[in-house]
Amino acid sequence: MFDLKSLVRPNIWALKPYSSARDEYSGKEAHTFLDANESPYNNPYNRYPDPLQRELKQQIAVLKEIRPEQIFLGNGSDEAIDLVFRIFCTPGRDNVVSIEPSYGMYEVCADINNIECRKVLLNSRFDIESERLLEVCNERTKVIFLCTPNNPTGNTLNSGEIKNILDRFNGIVVIDEAYGEFSDQPLWRNEINRYPNLIVLNTLSKAWASAGIRLGMAFAQVDIIALFNKVKYPYNINILTQQKAKDILNRRLDIEDWIKQTKNERLSLMYAVNELDICEQVFPSEANFFLARFKNANSVYDYLVNQGIIVRNRSQVKLCDECLRITIGSPQENTALLSALRQFK
Repeated sequence: MFDLKSLVRPNIWALKPYSSARDEYSGKEAHTFLDANESPYNNPYNRYPDPLQRELKQQIAVLKEIRPEQIFLGNGSDEAIDLVFRIFCTPGRDNVVSIEPSYGMYEVCADINNIECRKVLLNSRFDIESERLLEVCNERTKVIFLCTPNNPTGNTLNSGEIKNILDRFNGIVVIDEAYGEFSDQPLWRNEINRYPNLIVLNTLSKAWASAGIRLGMAFAQVDIIALFNKVKYPYNINILTQQKAKDILNRRLDIEDWIKQTKNERLSLMYAVNELDICEQVFPSEANFFLARFKNANSVYDYLVNQGIIVRNRSQVKLCDECLRITIGSPQENTALLSALRQFK
């Protein structure tokens, strides 16, 4: 039986959150604001932003087919990841489990919060085996982190194995779907009403082409989102980010076109790289990047840097020896990459 209260740090459960000026009159119509010690000049930037981003959440709720109260917005997904540790994990006592290789911020946030991070190596197909993950859990394991499509491998994780974890693990399961829009697989966001222990992360940085505004999302059942709002800083999303997010969310047709173009470019670029003599293997991908193994990845990486082309060297990551992670760019950028690689000696 899932018991949310037993997972939450006692001080967090008992926490009385900071009450901002904008919270205290919520639900009332107002036209004169003399409550928050703001300047009366330079409207609208003189005013604090909505601490709960209500208008923006309404817009996201329609697009994501989810209730606004099931949405948390953060300064990038990294804020949501950090809040998971602060809400559920007692420093120096609890632990979390993550897969390896995967997104590095899970371990970084664990280290910052003085939480042990137990990493479970993926199999030779870069996939998870749920029994191995569950075996490393103990009574102090509060959270399991899964990224699908995974970074840096690009593949989606086996849904049956994930369901087994969700069904059997009594702690929190965080599924990071930062690259979900580039995949043809069903999204875990649609399962949050089925699993009370599920938190799904998403972002505007990838498919929505808005990395610069730093807006991340977490979707979960209402009681978990309430804890996020309880612990976050009062005005964590500034007014400029909220405005730009609303603008990009109104460009749904453009986004769909960009995703389609990226997937088409992904297919052609992966095929072309795989045909190169210097490439040993291109791994399957459902993200906006792919992983490729080269005969001498460090030399290829240094050569590309000297050509002004930057990819990510993942050679030192477990299971990724001699591998470069290549983001799908514009047709012109992809052509420049291939032209450079074909001249490598």
